[in-house]
This record gives sequence, C-alpha cells and structure tokens, in this order.
Amino acid sequence: MNIVVSADSFKGSASTFEVNDYIERGIRRVMPDAQVTKLPLADGGEGTVDAFIHHLNGQHIEREVTGPLGKKVKAKFGLVDNKAVIEMAEASGLPLITEEEKNPFDATTYGTGELIKAALDYGVDEILIGLGGSATNDGGAGMAQALGVSLKDDRNDEIGFGAAQLERLSHIDMSGIDERLAHTTITVLSDVTNPLCGENGASYVFGPQKGASDQDVKKLDQLLRHLGEKIENELQLQVIEQPGAGAAGGLGAGLAAFCGARIHSGIEKILEIMQLDEYVRNADLVITGEGRMDYQSVNGKAPIGVAKVAKRYNLPVIAIVASEGERVTEVYQNGIDLVIDIINEPMTVEKAISKVDELTEGAGEKAIRAFRLSV
Repeated sequence: MNIVVSADSFKGSASTFEVNDYIERGIRRVMPDAQVTKLPLADGGEGTVDAFIHHLNGQHIEREVTGPLGKKVKAKFGLVDNKAVIEMAEASGLPLITEEEKNPFDATTYGTGELIKAALDYGVDEILIGLGGSATNDGGAGMAQALGVSLKDDRNDEIGFGAAQLERLSHIDMSGIDERLAHTTITVLSDVTNPLCGENGASYVFGPQKGASDQDVKKLDQLLRHLGEKIENELQLQVIEQPGAGAAGGLGAGLAAFCGARIHSGIEKILEIMQLDEYVRNADLVITGEGRMDYQSVNGKAPIGVAKVAKRYNLPVIAIVASEGERVTEVYQNGIDLVIDIINEPMTVEKAISKVDELTEGAGEKAIRAFRLSV
C-alpha cells in the first residue's frame, strides 16, 4: 500500500511536519507495513519557508527587522540555491502583536521590505514571497520605502508608516529604488484573489481580523484607493482591480507596482516546486488536510491543490481537519472524497489543542479504515 500524506498546518496547534507525523502514526496502527510518503505543505502562509527548506534542502537566514508596529523583531527567510523564500508574516504579521495592539491604521510592511533587501544581498535570481497572516493594511507602502521608494506629501516631505499616512501621499518617487530589483524575479505566493479595493477588497474582507471596525474598513478602503490611484496615475500600472492585489492588506498591489512582481496561486507554485505529481502518480491513496475546512477552502487552499493533482490519476483523497466550517460539503465537488474532523467528543478549543497529537493520530486511523472499506 502506497500512501501520500501531504497536509497543511493546524494553525496555532500543530505545524505541517507534526500533522503529517501524527497522521502517519494513525495509519500504522492499521497498516504497519504501508509505504507512507510525507510531504509537508504550505500555501504561501505560515510554514511556507520551512516547507521549501525541507523539500529543497535549503537554509534559514535570520535578520532583525522592523515589526508591524515599529519594534525590532527577529525574522527568518529561506535560501535555496539561487532563490530566497520569504513569509511576510515573519516581519509584518499578526502573530507579532497582541490582540490589544491590533491597529491596521498604524501597522507597516517596512520590515518585509527589509527582508527583501536582505535576500537581495545574497545575489538571488528570484524571491518568492508568501502573503498570509498580515497585520497590515498599508498597500505595501512601508515595504516600498524600505526598498528606496520615496512617498512624498504635498510639501515634499516623506510620509510616515502605516495606512493612516497614505492620506498624505501626493507623489511617488521611484528614483531611489534598489537597483537589484530590476534583475530579480519577484514571485508572490497568495491563496486569495481579492482586488485592492471595494467590498471584496483588502480592507472590507480582511480588515476586521486586524482590528478594524465597520467604520474603519470604509476609511481603510478609501486610503488604499488613494494609493492605488496614485500608482495608476504616476506609474501607469493598473492595480486596483488586479486579482490578488488585496492580499496581505494590499501588499500584493505594492509588490506588483513597486517590484514588478507576478502574483501566483501559492499552492500551485509550491506543488510545482515540490513535484507532488511525481509522488502521487504511483500512490493508492492521498491524505491531505488543514486546520479549518469550509466553503472558502475551494479558493486556493492547500488541500484542494493537492486533491486536484491526485484526481489527475483518479486517486481517492481524504482530508483530515481540525474543524469543519460552513458549507464544507462544497469541497466534495473539488476533489476531496471524505472529510474527517479530528474532534471525537464535545470539548473546548483548549482541550483540543492540548490533545492535537492524539486526536490527529486517531483521525489518521479512521482515514485508513474508511479507505479499506472501499478496496
């Protein structure tokens, strides 16, 4: 029996490496001699750097950079041959601030720009940037400033950090941008296709999780539109409606405008690099998973990407998840054949997190027992 296990992390409770290990243990309760191939997974969010390092035998580089609210933080990126892999959340993410500190008007992507500069110091040909988990809503303005772009007000003074400062923006001066960017491919890894502005844009959709009220999101949307219009008028680049421009509080738009980045589906690019196709083609079963699976999972989430590859070979796909959400059955039309929730009795979130290893192992056993019913 040849089984491929490729699950994403259960955010806040288990890394992709741990989840895959727990599932394997469950499989071996039933089939101790099964051939199990574990492929740690990420889709551009948490764990992307570690997954790349694991699959391509790279190394971690750590730097001190500016955090989302201005404090210095330690952030790492991956170096693999002539490529660098960055998670923007390492420098500008929600995990770096407390619930009380959330402030999308003040949060900056400056530290992400500093990570890009650090990667350029290694002479890489390509930088891949994952956009999950941001605390910011500045449209990549801080990132651009760290790379030498000058954002000036009507008195020719440099504006400050954060979305609130975008109101002052009068002129974009690209003359000081790091020249190395012209010789470096910037690839954005994102699991969202939201535009920069509007009701489906960065502020309305993702602002609330960053601390924005209903009134705040309207203002934040206006600020990003102002930035987008300046980019379109001065740089002749259309970013406001570009799919993916709204990722990470508009960082997708900023990377496209200031760094010439191409926006890709994070999971599709990652699966291409890790050559999942080569592992799956000879498998009997594929097991994937993520922390929470619901109707939104069909929009570029890791398990659906895995399922699409598996279905090229008509393989059964089981998803093991920490929780099921609204309209989860929509995944059944997108390559998943069975969803197994790890929760086996009523329990608090805290208890589930404390027992995630035992619960996930049990779900792995259920998955293989369900599969045996069909063969």
